[in-house]
Amino acid sequence: MTSPLPATAKNTSVEEIQSIASQVRRDIVRMVHGCQSGHPGGSLGCTDYLVALYFHVMRHDAENFTMDGIGEDLFFLSNGHISPVFYSVLARSGYFPVDELKTFRKLNSRLQGHPTTHEGLPGVRIASGSLGQGLSVGIGAAMAKKLNGDPSLVYTLHGDGELQEGQIWEAAIAGAGKKVDNLIATVDWNGRQIDGDVDDVMPLGDLHAKWKAFGWDVLEMQGNDMAAVLKGFDEAKSRTGKGKPVMILMRTEMGSGVDFMEGSHAWHGIAPNDAQLADALKQLPETLGDY
Repeated sequence: MTSPLPATAKNTSVEEIQSIASQVRRDIVRMVHGCQSGHPGGSLGCTDYLVALYFHVMRHDAENFTMDGIGEDLFFLSNGHISPVFYSVLARSGYFPVDELKTFRKLNSRLQGHPTTHEGLPGVRIASGSLGQGLSVGIGAAMAKKLNGDPSLVYTLHGDGELQEGQIWEAAIAGAGKKVDNLIATVDWNGRQIDGDVDDVMPLGDLHAKWKAFGWDVLEMQGNDMAAVLKGFDEAKSRTGKGKPVMILMRTEMGSGVDFMEGSHAWHGIAPNDAQLADALKQLPETLGDY
């Protein structure tokens, strides 16, 4: 098993984080190929975000994981189908053995297709298969931190297609109404969902104007440029504690890093065959050692 890097690496350079992201992308395509099931497109698109979050941005303790997370930053994955990237980042940052990634979606594995809690997988605090629920959970956790005098932050990630769920907008009202200003939510704004382009399925309109109208502090960032991601996180953190929850609208490309997966919703939820896996791995340098 490859030894994990430190869970919190505040002084990591852009180049070092990019190196980790390359390995995580390798993990994603290998995991999905290994069981011929899963969601590679969104996972690849959100790799830079999650690697930056866990290896540079969040204060967290992989070795002493607790469900309540008192005294550390928390992350909740709402669009749970992108579990491959979540599992890879958790393993690579020390929450569980990297070797366990080979069990993804296998019988009796802790690494289910959507993250669950009943198997007690370190790093996973909520089950997230049904879309639309993660923002409500994040707001509750952020409010609990305020009540407990815990200055840590809460982060959540959502798909843009997920914004078609009504619960998201109920949570948006609550977050602003209760001045939950220790929360940074992010939308993976790739414009695609399982059935096609978001604008064809259910247009979302002007997302920036919508979230602003709901009372959130809104910023946009490029999610497949690591330097831009780090800068975006810095900007978002600077806006916390000022009476409003923060929303990052993150522009990404589904399948980012693997050329034949980019530009289409087709790779939302299918696995590469042997030849496609080989092609993908040629494009992604092995930097930390494959599991």
